[in-house]
Amino acid sequence: MVSYFPVCLIAYLLGSVPNGLVFGKLLWKTDLREYGSHNIGATNAWRTLGKGAGILIFALDFLKGAVSVLLGGALIHAPLALVLGGLFAIIGHSCSLFLRFHGGKGVATGLGVIAMLMPLPSLIVFLVWLAIVVVTKYVSLGSCVAALLVPILSLALGFPREYTAFGALAAAFVIVRHHANIVRLLNGTEPKIKAGHR
Repeated sequence: MVSYFPVCLIAYLLGSVPNGLVFGKLLWKTDLREYGSHNIGATNAWRTLGKGAGILIFALDFLKGAVSVLLGGALIHAPLALVLGGLFAIIGHSCSLFLRFHGGKGVATGLGVIAMLMPLPSLIVFLVWLAIVVVTKYVSLGSCVAALLVPILSLALGFPREYTAFGALAAAFVIVRHHANIVRLLNGTEPKIKAGHR
């Protein structure tokens, strides 16, 4: 029987690397956990440190997801290995071993996973996310809507059932991680995105 444990372990460790914390301190001498939403993800980096930091952290977190999927496929040639690689990268990012099992919300890492598994849906999802953020200035709203689209597009376009199951799990995970944001959106108190600088 094939063991998927190495795939899960490596992907989790890779996902656990706290890019926002590492590069925030290294390049901007700033601990993102002490500012804004106290999150180490790209949105808080954008708000706190500016556009350059936000784009850098987004790209690095995206790569964690993409590389984890590729590693899963390299170790075991099966759709489940790709899915598990991506899933555990997201878990690692959100529940980092290096941050006492705290972390980001998994959106950029999740997009990196979807880009490797389902390129066309990932492009559609990204464009929908971008349109919502540009129009409303609410990153959380764009993230939640985009996450919900993933399993729908996977099913509609006939991707393997493992990919659709991953999309559903990832969407649920993203929604749960955005619970506080959803409450603020409903209350009209969610902050809009604005590039900061320190």
